[in-house]
Amino acid sequence: MSTTVQEAALPAPPAAEAAEVAEAAGPVEPADPPQAHPAPPRLRWLLLAVVTGASFLDSLDVNIVTVVLPAVQRDLGADFATAQWTLAGYALAFSLSLITGGRLGDIHGRKRVFLAGVAGFTLASAACGFAPNAELLVAARLVQGVAAALMVPQVMSVIVTLFRPKEWPVAFAVLGAALTLGSVGGPLLGGLLTGLDLFGLGWRAIFLVNLPLGLLITGLGARLLPENRHEGPPRLDLPGVALLTAAAFGLMYPLVQGREQGWPAWMLLPALAAPVLFLLFARHQRRRHARDGSALVPPPLFARRSFAAGLAVTLLAFTGIGSLALVLTYHLQYGLGWSVLRTALATAAWPVGIAVTFQIAWRHGTRRGRLFVGAGAAVMAAGSLLLTAAVRSAGAGLSWWQVAGAELVVGFGMGLCSPVLASVVLSEVPPQDSGAGSGVVNAVTQFGSAVGVAVVGAIFLAVTGGVAADAPDRIDRFCSATGATLWYNAGAFALTAALSRFLPGPARTPEDLADPSQGALA
Repeated sequence: MSTTVQEAALPAPPAAEAAEVAEAAGPVEPADPPQAHPAPPRLRWLLLAVVTGASFLDSLDVNIVTVVLPAVQRDLGADFATAQWTLAGYALAFSLSLITGGRLGDIHGRKRVFLAGVAGFTLASAACGFAPNAELLVAARLVQGVAAALMVPQVMSVIVTLFRPKEWPVAFAVLGAALTLGSVGGPLLGGLLTGLDLFGLGWRAIFLVNLPLGLLITGLGARLLPENRHEGPPRLDLPGVALLTAAAFGLMYPLVQGREQGWPAWMLLPALAAPVLFLLFARHQRRRHARDGSALVPPPLFARRSFAAGLAVTLLAFTGIGSLALVLTYHLQYGLGWSVLRTALATAAWPVGIAVTFQIAWRHGTRRGRLFVGAGAAVMAAGSLLLTAAVRSAGAGLSWWQVAGAELVVGFGMGLCSPVLASVVLSEVPPQDSGAGSGVVNAVTQFGSAVGVAVVGAIFLAVTGGVAADAPDRIDRFCSATGATLWYNAGAFALTAALSRFLPGPARTPEDLADPSQGALA
């Protein structure tokens, strides 16, 4: 669902991929890394096309799915929880596997893990496209998320390893173009493919379109990519992965399935177990780090309060970002009866807004990152309030321009905020910890998206109450439910803007970065 790596921070919420390239380029310094082995000129640009193709697949798949979820639910006769798992399950699997995917690349070789990820992603896409029921679709989406977490972290490694530092800006620009194309084109392509109903496939075509590109990337990668791995001893924290996965699932499952199953008493058990498991995970990480330094999430990162506060801001922001498109899509298609293509055209204004402003943030936000994060979050809150007002006031007469205009404002805000957010959070992390820190930020970003979908979905379903398609008050109930959930999004963005003051200020000196006491909140 987004491009993300251990070596650099790339946030990946739905509709946010257009801004990720800026964060990818952020931490990179023009100095030859010790492991760099630049490839011949013609070959390395072909290799760049191969790895950015994988990033494009991930970016496209996130954005192409959201707009067709109502059609998927209708066709499979599924409940709303299935739609939530189709979107949030991918993000959850991706977030929990990101750091492990980067470590596996170090241990087993980045080429091998990259190819395994692309092949797995392609096979899982086929399984999604041919899924006969909702259960298999959700399972295939979870596999897709894990496969994406194997292939995506290797992309930055390939760029940094095979290109000379002076060529990095061009390589990052190409990566950014691929991400932007997937972000902007995803909703439009999803709406077009579903509307055309090619070969009677309907929504299934949005997954099957991945197959030719996935096969091409796998073939070219196997033939052309050189092998590269970390020379240190293999250290993979499998118990840490298991604890974190169990804790996250214990938190997510009741949120998504609770109302669908009538909140049985046993549903409280995973919810109560989740905080305990998170505490056990933290304790295990401290012990693992003290023993051999192989913790999945290195505890010293949190010695800097700016990093801990930054993670809280990131998590909060992306609970709003990751969930807004889901509720709006259901309101437009189920509530108002819009077509998939019309919905796609309206919601495409969001990534267009990102594309307009994210270069401004990247060029001028390096020294004013805290300001850009706060301002961008405030603009996103304003866009959400505009959307809330339009939904409540217009009712059944909601126009395309009202939706697109509000979505454009949200995109403007995200374009100001997203390109610098991870860089600001990581600004006081010492260089030797930047890889681990960026991996944690990326995982929190994806997890925030998954939690946001679950929380907002629960609010939405509670207010609509499972209204029937032919109910006389259907539109009124959808307007009430959408308005209520959009208040959550606006509140999350407004609180993000308020908490941005706790992010680090302008970049400090190397001496400051070496002293944890200087990591206090600015």
